Amino acid sequence: MPKGNHVAKEWDDAAESWIDFVRQGKDYFRDELNNPGMFRIIGNVKGELVLDVACGEGYSARILAGKGAKVIGIDLSKKLIEYAKSQEDKNGLGIEYYVTDSALLSRFPANCFDLVTCFMAIMDIEHYDPAIGEIARVMKDDGRFVFSITHPCFDYSTKNGKIEMTPRYFETRTEHVQWDMKRLLRPFETTSFHRTLTDYSNTLSRHGLLIRRLHEPKPTKKGRAEHPPLKQVLLRPHSIIFETVKDTTRNRIIR
Repeated sequence: MPKGNHVAKEWDDAAESWIDFVRQGKDYFRDELNNPGMFRIIGNVKGELVLDVACGEGYSARILAGKGAKVIGIDLSKKLIEYAKSQEDKNGLGIEYYVTDSALLSRFPANCFDLVTCFMAIMDIEHYDPAIGEIARVMKDDGRFVFSITHPCFDYSTKNGKIEMTPRYFETRTEHVQWDMKRLLRPFETTSFHRTLTDYSNTLSRHGLLIRRLHEPKPTKKGRAEHPPLKQVLLRPHSIIFETVKDTTRNRIIR
Protein backbone atom coordinates (compact mmCIF):
# COMPACT_ATOMS: atom_id res chain seq x y z
CA MET A 1 0.00 0.00 0.00
CA PRO A 2 1.45 3.43 -0.89
CA LYS A 3 2.73 5.49 2.00
CA GLY A 4 0.08 7.24 4.03
CA ASN A 5 -2.80 5.39 2.33
CA HIS A 6 -3.53 3.16 5.33
CA VAL A 7 -3.73 6.18 7.62
CA ALA A 8 -6.00 8.00 5.16
CA LYS A 9 -8.27 4.96 4.91
CA GLU A 10 -8.55 4.70 8.69
CA TRP A 11 -9.72 8.32 8.94
CA ASP A 12 -12.00 7.94 5.92
CA ASP A 13 -13.63 4.96 7.66
CA ALA A 14 -13.89 6.88 10.94
CA ALA A 15 -15.16 10.12 9.37
CA GLU A 16 -18.82 9.91 10.32
CA SER A 17 -18.12 8.96 13.92
CA TRP A 18 -15.31 11.51 14.22
CA ILE A 19 -17.38 14.39 12.87
CA ASP A 20 -20.21 13.68 15.30
CA PHE A 21 -17.65 13.47 18.11
CA VAL A 22 -16.12 16.83 17.24
CA ARG A 23 -19.12 18.85 16.10
CA GLN A 24 -21.49 17.74 18.87
CA GLY A 25 -19.17 18.90 21.66
CA LYS A 26 -18.22 15.40 22.74
CA ASP A 27 -14.46 15.96 22.38
CA TYR A 28 -13.99 17.84 25.62
CA PHE A 29 -10.23 17.18 25.65
CA ARG A 30 -10.14 19.35 22.53
CA ASP A 31 -12.59 22.02 23.67
CA GLU A 32 -11.53 22.40 27.30
CA LEU A 33 -7.81 21.54 27.18
CA ASN A 34 -5.88 21.37 23.94
CA ASN A 35 -7.50 24.06 21.82
CA PRO A 36 -7.54 26.70 24.58
CA GLY A 37 -3.82 26.04 25.10
CA MET A 38 -3.06 26.19 21.38
CA PHE A 39 -4.93 29.42 20.77
CA ARG A 40 -3.26 31.03 23.78
CA ILE A 41 0.10 30.35 22.14
CA ILE A 42 -1.08 31.26 18.64
CA GLY A 43 -2.41 34.65 19.68
CA ASN A 44 -3.58 37.25 17.16
CA VAL A 45 -3.88 35.94 13.59
CA LYS A 46 -5.88 38.74 12.01
CA GLY A 47 -4.72 39.27 8.43
CA GLU A 48 -2.28 36.34 8.51
CA LEU A 49 -2.07 33.58 5.90
CA VAL A 50 -2.31 30.30 7.81
CA LEU A 51 -1.77 26.70 6.73
CA ASP A 52 -3.58 24.22 8.96
CA VAL A 53 -1.88 20.84 8.52
CA ALA A 54 -3.95 17.69 9.11
CA CYS A 55 -7.00 19.91 9.45
CA GLY A 56 -9.49 17.04 9.50
CA GLU A 57 -13.06 18.26 9.05
CA GLY A 58 -11.96 21.87 9.57
CA TYR A 59 -12.84 22.50 13.22
CA SER A 60 -9.76 24.53 14.12
CA ALA A 61 -9.48 26.04 10.63
CA ARG A 62 -12.91 27.59 11.14
CA ILE A 63 -11.83 29.08 14.47
CA LEU A 64 -8.71 30.56 12.85
CA ALA A 65 -10.80 32.03 10.03
CA GLY A 66 -13.24 33.43 12.57
CA LYS A 67 -10.31 35.25 14.18
CA GLY A 68 -9.54 37.00 10.91
CA ALA A 69 -6.96 34.72 9.29
CA LYS A 70 -6.93 33.62 5.67
CA VAL A 71 -6.81 29.84 6.10
CA ILE A 72 -5.83 26.92 3.91
CA GLY A 73 -6.46 23.46 5.34
CA ILE A 74 -4.91 20.21 4.16
CA ASP A 75 -5.53 16.62 5.16
CA LEU A 76 -4.76 13.14 3.86
CA SER A 77 -8.36 12.00 4.32
CA LYS A 78 -10.56 12.66 1.30
CA LYS A 79 -13.74 12.15 3.30
CA LEU A 80 -12.79 14.59 6.04
CA ILE A 81 -11.91 17.21 3.45
CA GLU A 82 -15.26 16.64 1.75
CA TYR A 83 -17.00 17.32 5.07
CA ALA A 84 -14.82 20.39 5.63
CA LYS A 85 -15.71 21.77 2.18
CA SER A 86 -19.41 21.09 2.79
CA GLN A 87 -19.25 23.10 6.01
CA GLU A 88 -17.37 25.88 4.21
CA ASP A 89 -20.18 26.05 1.64
CA LYS A 90 -22.56 26.78 4.54
CA ASN A 91 -20.33 29.16 6.52
CA GLY A 92 -18.56 31.05 3.72
CA LEU A 93 -15.45 31.79 5.78
CA GLY A 94 -13.16 31.77 2.75
CA ILE A 95 -11.23 28.65 3.80
CA GLU A 96 -9.59 26.61 1.05
CA TYR A 97 -9.24 22.85 1.57
CA TYR A 98 -7.06 20.33 -0.25
CA VAL A 99 -6.47 16.59 -0.01
CA THR A 100 -2.71 16.75 0.41
CA ASP A 101 0.06 14.73 2.04
CA SER A 102 1.80 17.00 4.54
CA ALA A 103 5.16 15.72 3.28
CA LEU A 104 4.30 16.87 -0.27
CA LEU A 105 3.45 20.57 -0.21
CA SER A 106 4.66 21.40 -3.72
CA ARG A 107 1.39 23.23 -4.49
CA PHE A 108 2.58 25.97 -2.12
CA PRO A 109 5.57 28.27 -2.82
CA ALA A 110 8.43 28.76 -0.39
CA ASN A 111 8.23 31.52 2.23
CA CYS A 112 4.47 31.75 1.86
CA PHE A 113 2.74 31.36 5.23
CA ASP A 114 2.79 33.61 8.27
CA LEU A 115 1.72 30.69 10.45
CA VAL A 116 1.52 26.92 10.09
CA THR A 117 -0.56 25.02 12.63
CA CYS A 118 -1.11 21.36 13.37
CA PHE A 119 -3.61 20.52 16.09
CA MET A 120 -2.95 17.19 17.82
CA ALA A 121 -1.87 15.37 14.65
CA ILE A 122 1.91 15.34 14.12
CA MET A 123 2.02 12.08 16.10
CA ASP A 124 -0.37 10.61 13.50
CA ILE A 125 1.85 11.55 10.54
CA GLU A 126 4.04 8.61 9.57
CA HIS A 127 6.62 10.53 7.53
CA TYR A 128 6.86 13.47 9.86
CA ASP A 129 10.50 14.33 9.06
CA PRO A 130 9.83 15.33 5.42
CA ALA A 131 6.56 16.91 6.55
CA ILE A 132 8.39 19.22 8.95
CA GLY A 133 10.93 19.93 6.20
CA GLU A 134 8.11 21.01 3.88
CA ILE A 135 6.48 23.07 6.62
CA ALA A 136 9.77 24.89 7.21
CA ARG A 137 10.06 25.55 3.47
CA VAL A 138 6.63 27.14 3.12
CA MET A 139 6.97 29.29 6.26
CA LYS A 140 7.99 32.90 5.92
CA ASP A 141 11.35 33.76 7.46
CA ASP A 142 9.51 35.51 10.29
CA GLY A 143 6.72 32.92 10.38
CA ARG A 144 5.84 30.40 13.06
CA PHE A 145 4.98 26.72 13.22
CA VAL A 146 2.77 25.92 16.22
CA PHE A 147 1.72 22.34 16.87
CA SER A 148 0.36 20.18 19.65
CA ILE A 149 0.82 16.47 20.28
CA THR A 150 -0.11 13.98 22.94
CA HIS A 151 2.66 14.24 25.54
CA PRO A 152 5.12 11.44 24.68
CA CYS A 153 6.40 11.26 28.26
CA PHE A 154 2.91 10.43 29.52
CA ASP A 155 1.30 8.40 26.75
CA TYR A 156 -1.65 6.48 28.07
CA SER A 157 -4.47 4.30 26.85
CA THR A 158 -7.96 3.65 28.20
CA LYS A 159 -8.88 0.08 29.02
CA ASN A 160 -12.17 -0.92 30.63
CA GLY A 161 -12.72 2.70 31.62
CA LYS A 162 -9.36 2.97 33.38
CA ILE A 163 -6.37 5.01 32.24
CA GLU A 164 -3.16 3.00 31.89
CA MET A 165 0.25 4.54 31.32
CA THR A 166 2.11 3.34 28.23
CA PRO A 167 5.62 2.07 29.06
CA ARG A 168 8.81 2.12 26.95
CA TYR A 169 9.19 5.86 26.42
CA PHE A 170 12.49 5.59 24.52
CA GLU A 171 11.16 3.09 21.99
CA THR A 172 10.09 4.73 18.73
CA ARG A 173 7.17 2.67 17.51
CA THR A 174 3.87 2.44 15.67
CA GLU A 175 0.80 2.28 17.87
CA HIS A 176 -2.79 1.30 17.15
CA VAL A 177 -5.16 3.65 18.93
CA GLN A 178 -8.52 2.25 19.96
CA TRP A 179 -11.23 4.89 19.97
CA ASP A 180 -13.97 3.17 21.96
CA MET A 181 -15.45 5.82 24.25
CA LYS A 182 -19.17 5.50 24.85
CA ARG A 183 -19.80 8.99 23.49
CA LEU A 184 -18.72 7.89 19.98
CA LEU A 185 -21.33 6.88 17.41
CA ARG A 186 -19.23 3.77 16.85
CA PRO A 187 -15.67 2.75 17.79
CA PHE A 188 -12.79 2.94 15.35
CA GLU A 189 -9.03 2.43 15.20
CA THR A 190 -6.28 4.75 13.98
CA THR A 191 -2.51 4.58 13.71
CA SER A 192 -0.18 6.78 15.71
CA PHE A 193 3.61 6.99 16.01
CA HIS A 194 5.34 7.31 19.35
CA ARG A 195 8.45 9.49 19.30
CA THR A 196 10.48 11.05 22.08
CA LEU A 197 10.86 14.75 22.76
CA THR A 198 14.44 14.38 21.57
CA ASP A 199 13.18 12.98 18.26
CA TYR A 200 10.96 16.01 17.75
CA SER A 201 13.62 18.48 18.85
CA ASN A 202 16.27 16.98 16.58
CA THR A 203 13.93 16.89 13.59
CA LEU A 204 12.93 20.52 14.06
CA SER A 205 16.58 21.53 14.37
CA ARG A 206 17.55 19.54 11.28
CA HIS A 207 15.09 21.60 9.26
CA GLY A 208 16.18 24.93 10.68
CA LEU A 209 13.41 25.42 13.22
CA LEU A 210 14.03 26.61 16.76
CA ILE A 211 11.73 25.91 19.69
CA ARG A 212 10.74 29.30 21.08
CA ARG A 213 8.18 28.14 23.58
CA LEU A 214 6.78 24.93 25.11
CA HIS A 215 3.45 24.76 26.89
CA GLU A 216 1.79 21.87 28.73
CA PRO A 217 -1.87 22.93 28.91
CA LYS A 218 -4.18 22.39 31.85
CA PRO A 219 -7.94 21.95 31.55
CA THR A 220 -10.21 24.95 31.91
CA LYS A 221 -12.17 25.47 35.10
CA LYS A 222 -15.37 24.80 33.15
CA GLY A 223 -13.92 21.60 31.73
CA ARG A 224 -12.89 20.30 35.14
CA ALA A 225 -16.34 20.98 36.55
CA GLU A 226 -18.28 19.39 33.70
CA HIS A 227 -15.98 16.52 32.72
CA PRO A 228 -14.35 14.71 35.69
CA PRO A 229 -11.81 12.79 33.52
CA LEU A 230 -10.10 16.12 32.83
CA LYS A 231 -9.16 16.39 36.50
CA GLN A 232 -6.55 13.67 35.92
CA VAL A 233 -4.70 16.08 33.62
CA LEU A 234 -3.91 18.19 36.71
CA LEU A 235 -1.65 15.34 37.86
CA ARG A 236 0.26 14.83 34.60
CA PRO A 237 0.05 16.57 31.23
CA HIS A 238 -2.02 15.09 28.43
CA SER A 239 -0.39 17.14 25.68
CA ILE A 240 2.44 19.50 24.86
CA ILE A 241 2.48 22.50 22.54
CA PHE A 242 5.50 23.66 20.55
CA GLU A 243 5.92 27.15 19.16
CA THR A 244 8.78 27.17 16.64
CA VAL A 245 10.42 29.79 14.44
CA LYS A 246 13.02 29.71 11.69
CA ASP A 247 16.68 29.91 12.66
CA THR A 248 17.57 32.94 10.55
CA THR A 249 21.24 32.67 11.55
CA ARG A 250 21.58 29.12 10.22
CA ASN A 251 23.04 30.04 6.83
CA ARG A 252 24.79 33.20 7.91
CA ILE A 253 28.50 33.27 6.99
CA ILE A 254 30.67 34.15 9.96
CA ARG A 255 33.77 36.10 8.94
